[in-house]
Amino acid sequence: EPTVRTELMEQIPPIAIFLQESRPKFPTAFFEYLMPIVVRYLTDVNNQVRKAGQEALLILLEQDLVSQSDIENKVCPILLDLSAPDSDDEYKVEAVNIICKMASMLSRTTVEHMLLPRFCELCSDGKLFQVRKICAANFGDICNAVGQEATERLLIPKFFELCSDSVWGMRKACAECFMAVSYTTSPEVRRSKLSPLFISLISDTCRWVRQAAFQSLGPFISTFANPSSAGLYIREDGTLSIRPSVQDVNSNSCQPSNNVTLISSSTNAT
Repeated sequence: EPTVRTELMEQIPPIAIFLQESRPKFPTAFFEYLMPIVVRYLTDVNNQVRKAGQEALLILLEQDLVSQSDIENKVCPILLDLSAPDSDDEYKVEAVNIICKMASMLSRTTVEHMLLPRFCELCSDGKLFQVRKICAANFGDICNAVGQEATERLLIPKFFELCSDSVWGMRKACAECFMAVSYTTSPEVRRSKLSPLFISLISDTCRWVRQAAFQSLGPFISTFANPSSAGLYIREDGTLSIRPSVQDVNSNSCQPSNNVTLISSSTNAT
């Protein structure tokens, strides 16, 4: 019964946390019994069961309860199978979504070697615009997960493709995450490649794309500033913030911190 399997998935994370806290008594219970169930339910025939399994997996990854070997040998292969070119459309959309969400929770090596090649393929998926839309919306997070070298070598060419996609929603998603992508690149790439690309978005024929680009203009410009002198930095939640200088801190030692969040990198057009 699908409802039973769904309820079971919702109980997996708290059980896993209990087993982790009681590991001397149950050293292998999670890896032998619970993890195989989570992996199996990622391919369940019922949509609600799969969704519950995906949510359980993300919680387990966030809590650092899944071993590196299980991630590389059990989780990633399943997601790669589900996101393969000949995979069912519904499964593929779900797989690319979970790949994007889990990228920030895995090691850079795992993401770059196991998931990045498939992500690049999915950015060019000509069959499903929903797949490309998810890639575009999460592009900044993937760049941050793999770092500057892989971003410039593999991801920037794909970003150019998405920024010129025939579907305006794709271009809008790229405009919204432009700051996060720019922040991951070198000043030279930012100046020579991303600046002309941003101009094309701000001059787009679709007003929704132009509006999203104008909203990202300030954050994009801020990535050109020298962080050591300007004090600008990106928080873990994706917001652009300004760090007060030592002089300001000393002069306002009796005042509350004047750390100010300027704008979110995920600002949505209205």
